[in-house]
Amino acid sequence: MTRAGTTEQRAVMRARIILRAAEGAAHVQIADELGVSVPTVLLWRRRFKEQGLAGLGDAPHPGRPRTYGREVRDRVLAATLTPPDDATTNWSRQRLARRLGVSASTVGRIWKEGRLQPHRVETFKFSRDPELVAKVADVVGLYLAPPERAIVLSVDEKTQIQALDRTAPMLPMKPGQVERHTHDYKRNGTLSLFAALEVATGQVTEQTRERHTGDDFLAFLRLLARTYPRSEVHVVLDNVSTHKTPDVRAWLARHPRFTFTSPRPARPG
Repeated sequence: MTRAGTTEQRAVMRARIILRAAEGAAHVQIADELGVSVPTVLLWRRRFKEQGLAGLGDAPHPGRPRTYGREVRDRVLAATLTPPDDATTNWSRQRLARRLGVSASTVGRIWKEGRLQPHRVETFKFSRDPELVAKVADVVGLYLAPPERAIVLSVDEKTQIQALDRTAPMLPMKPGQVERHTHDYKRNGTLSLFAALEVATGQVTEQTRERHTGDDFLAFLRLLARTYPRSEVHVVLDNVSTHKTPDVRAWLARHPRFTFTSPRPARPG
C-alpha cells in the first residue's frame, strides 16, 4: 500500500503507522515521524488489530440514508447511456434530473458510483497503413528487447514553442508578501525543441532550434552522434517529417550505425 502509486495518501499514512508499529516504534515516536497525533496512531492500531487490512478503510459516514433505490439508479444509468433527444451533445446533471424527476445531487452521486462522466470525450483514429502491425512490432521489440550493445532512442519534437517573457522583472517573495509578476507579457518569437529519450536509462538529449527544417533535424542528429560516438543507435521516430530530406538521407548513408524506426505511415510527398 505504501509503494503503490495509486494508493490514497490517507491510506498510505495509515499503513505507515502500522508498519512502524510492527517495527516496535513507540506511539509518540510514530506520531512525530508522520506528523499525526498520538490518538490517531492509537485509532489505526486498534482498527488494524480488530479488523486487519479492512480496518484501514473509511468507516461508514453518518448521515441520512439514501432516498432512492435500485430502480432509480438503473433509470439514471440507462438514461445517461442514451443520447439526449434534443440538440445537446450530452446530459448534464440538471437536465437529466428534470427529465427523470429526481434531484441533481442524486444524479451526481449515481454518476460517481457508476464512474460515468458524460462531459468527457476522447478521440481515436484507425490507421490505414497496411504495414502498421509490422512497424508497431518493431517499435515494441526495440523497447522490450533492445539489441545487445545498442542504444535505443525515442525521438520527438515540439514545434512553435512560444518564447514569452514578462514586461517587467519578477518581484521575489518577501516575508508577508507573495511572489509577484506582471499580468501581461511580450513575445520573443517561437522555438522548436528536439529531444531524444534513452529508453534504457531515461537520459534525455535535447536541442532547441529557431526553425523546424531538415537542416535543424540534421544538426540534432549530429548532436546524437557526438553524444553516442561508438554505439549502434536505433532511433524511434513519432511524426518527424524532416528526416526525409536528401541531406538527412545522405547523412544516414554515411552513418550506418544509425537506424530509423517509425510506427507512422509515410506521408505523401
